[in-house]
Amino acid sequence: MMSGGGYSALDDPKASGSVPAATGPDPPTIKFADSNLQIFPPSEAKGKISGAYRPPTDADDTFSSSKSGGGGRGGGGGGAGSDDAGQGGWFRMFSVAAYKPYFDVDTSDVVERIWESVFPFRGTFTEKTSENPDLYGPFWTCTTLIFVAASIATFVTYLSHKWHKKEWNYDINLVTWSAGLFYGYVTFVPLGLYVILKYFSAPAGLVQLWCLYGYSLFIFIPASLLSIVPIEIFRWVIAGVAGFMSATFVAMNLRAHIVNSGERWFLIVAGIFLLQLGLAVLLKLYFFTITV
Repeated sequence: MMSGGGYSALDDPKASGSVPAATGPDPPTIKFADSNLQIFPPSEAKGKISGAYRPPTDADDTFSSSKSGGGGRGGGGGGAGSDDAGQGGWFRMFSVAAYKPYFDVDTSDVVERIWESVFPFRGTFTEKTSENPDLYGPFWTCTTLIFVAASIATFVTYLSHKWHKKEWNYDINLVTWSAGLFYGYVTFVPLGLYVILKYFSAPAGLVQLWCLYGYSLFIFIPASLLSIVPIEIFRWVIAGVAGFMSATFVAMNLRAHIVNSGERWFLIVAGIFLLQLGLAVLLKLYFFTITV
């Protein structure tokens, strides 16, 4: 009720709109248990991808290493290979998870594989990478070679023109031609070799071939750097030595596998060797032949 411009107290506890005080026992106390947080990344990962999709050990050699197992698609009671084939098939190639295993390497793995390519007569590269061929090292090796070859060739041309006091113009086509040459070579040559080996009943894993050819290009990086020396015969020697080492690295690692294809294995190995030498000659003629 209003009284003298103020409010009067409501003494009646049953009056409409009043709320009685809550009575009863105290509410129970809520206790929070300590949370069990997972540490990420797990300590056992050691810098590699953990828990990612990995191909079965007997995966099809069209997308992995040509390693046959006891229970897979054709073997025992339909293992992981059968499940993967039924769930995704070739459509799995368009998912990111399908490519994770081929980038599951750390710095020590890449350095070790590069070191193997510098000593081509060992012939143990394919054996060491059969369980885990990667595309990380080949991609960055090829990309580095593209920019090193184009930049060194540009610098060598610049020095030659300045030495002869001639006008010099930058050629952007060196980068595009370098990318087309090395990306195309490391992609389509292993693909063609894969088809040939399949025809001669000596199939090899396509990713393993990409891995082998990608690391085989590493020797051309220091060769390109040494080509800055303005002596033509020295450049030819550097290109020849680099081509021989790269060709030997590829041929020696595929010889043990191709020898099972029959009497024509020598022709296949010789073709691989000569094609790799041809890449070295093309690198020398296009990038390090200076005309003023």
